[in-house]
Amino acid sequence: MKPVSAPEPLVRSTAEAQADGAPPYATMSDPDRSDIANVTRRLLILFVLVAGLAAACGLTYSIAWKSGVDNLRRNAAVRVDRTTSALKSTLERYESLPYLLAEHPIVQDVLVDPSPANVKRANLYLEDLNLHARATVTYIISLDGYCVAASNWRGPGSFVGAGYQFRPYFLDAINGGVGRFFGIGTISQAPGYYISQPVRRDGKIVGVAVVKLDLEWFQGVDASEPLVVTDDHGVIFLSSVPAWKYHTIRPLSGPVADSIYQARQYAQQPIAALPVTIERTLEGDAQIVRIGGGRYAPRYLASRRSMGEPDWHLITMSTVDPVDADARKATIVTGFGYVSLVLLAFYWRMRRARVREVMRSRALLQKAYAELNRRVAERTADLSEANEQLQKEVAERTRAEQELRAAHDELIQASKLAALGQMAAGITHELNQPLAALRSFSDNTRVFLERGDQVSARENLEAIAALTERMGKITNQLKLFVGRARPRSARAPIMRALRNVVGLLQKRLQGIAIEYALLDSSSGARTPLSLADDHAELVAHCDDLRLEQVLINLLGNALDATAGMSAPRIVIEIEAGESSLSFAVSDNGPGIPDDVLPRLFEPFFTTKEMGQGLGLGLAISSSIARDCGGTLVARNGPDGGALFVLTLRRARVQTSHTSDPLTTGP
Repeated sequence: MKPVSAPEPLVRSTAEAQADGAPPYATMSDPDRSDIANVTRRLLILFVLVAGLAAACGLTYSIAWKSGVDNLRRNAAVRVDRTTSALKSTLERYESLPYLLAEHPIVQDVLVDPSPANVKRANLYLEDLNLHARATVTYIISLDGYCVAASNWRGPGSFVGAGYQFRPYFLDAINGGVGRFFGIGTISQAPGYYISQPVRRDGKIVGVAVVKLDLEWFQGVDASEPLVVTDDHGVIFLSSVPAWKYHTIRPLSGPVADSIYQARQYAQQPIAALPVTIERTLEGDAQIVRIGGGRYAPRYLASRRSMGEPDWHLITMSTVDPVDADARKATIVTGFGYVSLVLLAFYWRMRRARVREVMRSRALLQKAYAELNRRVAERTADLSEANEQLQKEVAERTRAEQELRAAHDELIQASKLAALGQMAAGITHELNQPLAALRSFSDNTRVFLERGDQVSARENLEAIAALTERMGKITNQLKLFVGRARPRSARAPIMRALRNVVGLLQKRLQGIAIEYALLDSSSGARTPLSLADDHAELVAHCDDLRLEQVLINLLGNALDATAGMSAPRIVIEIEAGESSLSFAVSDNGPGIPDDVLPRLFEPFFTTKEMGQGLGLGLAISSSIARDCGGTLVARNGPDGGALFVLTLRRARVQTSHTSDPLTTGP
């Protein structure tokens, strides 16, 4: 090959090489160039597809995570608002109790003259008040800071004689303000919320009245997710996670830590900072936080609400793990969808290539298609006839469905009107007897006022106030018959309910011989019973108002049955078993006819004359008995007359001087 002085083309034809007397150059052929171009194009397409997959997955994860966090934040905001409202309503319910306690003459007398007689009278008053108010402890502190009387004066952990000069709630009340404080008790070592009010006599402060509330129940209200309550210093004193309790969400300064220690607010427990790391701040006082150390520490969405007064903050923790899991699932679905679309596009491309090949042979199949089209035309005619018949059937069924929907709407409206009529009739029936009692009490009060008997008049006015409250509760309790509400886990003393009912119907009971008896289910012994007897062990699982409603209806029916009898007589027997309590109300009336007995508990069924009753009393009573886990049955007595038996579950009663044995929960 000859040397050349200038670059020559890489591609030389065979004729040129032979003319030069040299072999042709080693050059790249057209097929090789095409292969390289195809490989480059495929690699570029693969890179674009992978980049698109990464972008789609990243965008999906970002959108799904943000949407999940927004939804979680909204749900957490609803939860924290609901929980904050529940805690505030609990605190506000007891806010006025110390003020009323400070205004009582017994409290003022014992602070002015702490004689043994005054102290004993104050202890008994505080014990009774605390029992009915359902507080933890109620006590009185003199100006020197020592407790002179307390509701737990009988127990070994009595507050009487203890000093509280260092407590902030005592100092606030001594200075004329309202004291609010949460801390661990120095005597009971039990945490609680303290509310205090100054006690004044002749315009001068003579002591402090304090009410202590147990709020430990609150941390278990909603245990599905962590819940904490912090004081004004950021110390967690209520928490559904025990390990977080008495930690602080922010470091405490030296003076603040010293004041907490001197006030013995948390019994000198070491208060360490909770390891909280804020990752992101969201709108609506929400934050993404990580509690604990390390990359695998749990992450939560923290929602905060301020209590106002007292200066507490309630924080709910909603775990972010479900949001992360949903975002990952959405990303995986997007990835699979993206790959599926790419494979579908590849399949569509291959399909097009195959279609081109099929088109070449289509001409050979034209005759077969013509025959097939002829047969299809014949079958199409048959299908057209069937389609017309089907359209007619569809039209008829559509018309029938519209008529059925209209009838259904009319039935719903009729049901609503019937329920409204039941509610109005129930309210009229249930309020008749309290209204009659109100009229009787008001007439007696006017007579007492004319005589100058202020004590009896005041008692009647208190009874009138109780009846008005009872009437308000009756309108709420009538929802049992309409809405079938779930029974509350309340307890009712039997004798107290019976005394209230007899007092309410006392005017109608005049001239009626009433016999009370107590039966022992184990021995069968029958002993006379007096309304003055306490029998605190006889407690039923039922709301006191509901129990009184049933007894009023049963006793009222007995009074109606004995009307017109020469010697009317009613017998009330209480049978006490280990797990049940039974009321038996019998009379010497004409009894219940056999045709009436099966329909006795039906709503609006009555044998009374028009205007004498609506037929709802026994229906509502039966509904109350079922909701409380009991029964109400009716039959004729062996000696004649009607016999109604109400059976309820018996509640266990523990004797205690410091708490109300008739209540459960905080």
